[in-house]
Amino acid sequence: MHGFTVQPMTTIAVLGSRYPDFSIEQEILGDVSIVSAPGGTADEIVEVAGTAEIIIAGSLPKFTADVLPLLPSLRAIVRAGIGVDNIDLEAARTAGISVCNVPDYGTEAVAHHTLAMALAATRRLGEADRIVRKGAWGFDPLRPIHVPGEMTAGVVGFGRIGRRVAGLLLLVGFGRLLAHDPFADPDAHGVEPATLEEILSQSDVVCLHAPAPPDRSLIGADELALMKPGSVLVNTSRGALIDDAALAAALATGAPRVAALDVFTPEPPDLSTFDGVTDRLLLSPHMAWYTEESQTEMRRKSAAEASRFLDGIPFQNPIVTPEVTR
Repeated sequence: MHGFTVQPMTTIAVLGSRYPDFSIEQEILGDVSIVSAPGGTADEIVEVAGTAEIIIAGSLPKFTADVLPLLPSLRAIVRAGIGVDNIDLEAARTAGISVCNVPDYGTEAVAHHTLAMALAATRRLGEADRIVRKGAWGFDPLRPIHVPGEMTAGVVGFGRIGRRVAGLLLLVGFGRLLAHDPFADPDAHGVEPATLEEILSQSDVVCLHAPAPPDRSLIGADELALMKPGSVLVNTSRGALIDDAALAAALATGAPRVAALDVFTPEPPDLSTFDGVTDRLLLSPHMAWYTEESQTEMRRKSAAEASRFLDGIPFQNPIVTPEVTR
């Protein structure tokens, strides 16, 4: 009688998700073992994903240079989203861990959320809501409010999402639309290329859709000082784009008048930074990307990237491809 060895099942860890089940991932990945946890701490990441070959990760788990060596079986991280700020890419490269992201999902969801925040802020809906809830009445404290046709909107970052936001702003009827992107010339019909300084100084609404610079905030005290009184700043891109302390100081002066924020550093945010100006904030909990449809699309594309890696096929969206892999 000949003996045989049963090969252990491949383990895939899904960290930082809020899914009710993993039927989508199981359908695509097939005969693998899927384990899951929020992954909010290093101990939890190691405890749950210690034997995983691949981790599919949301934005919450932090893969630092201290954590990665504690995951000896890990061969790849699939970031289920666009940003890879929560992964030490150089440490992953050194450790022989491949990294990819999923950049092409949720464009419509983020664009519509951005537009909703921009319109709500320009119509002063948050402030109006608080007036009524306090038992007051009338709109004099909300003046001035203008129609979109009399306002200028600016889009910073003209990638996939920025272009879609620009299209929606034009559709709504903003009178003038400026766009800035150092890596791409905004060439859409009806869009005027502009510098960052021109956008900040001339726009009634500024929408951020750019990656965060590695060494400083894109929007700090100097940039905020350029903004118009009564203007609106919308950020559905990266929390690190804005210096929160500088924004709080600027809101106190009324330029900008409202900051509509969906992303923060850290998350959840410490809103004590905005003490005294919280009535000038319109906030949502990093949900701009979310619809049921965009979540399904993200899950399918993340699982497909993991499946490719297991089959020895290159990632479609590689971020780190180490010369020596585990």
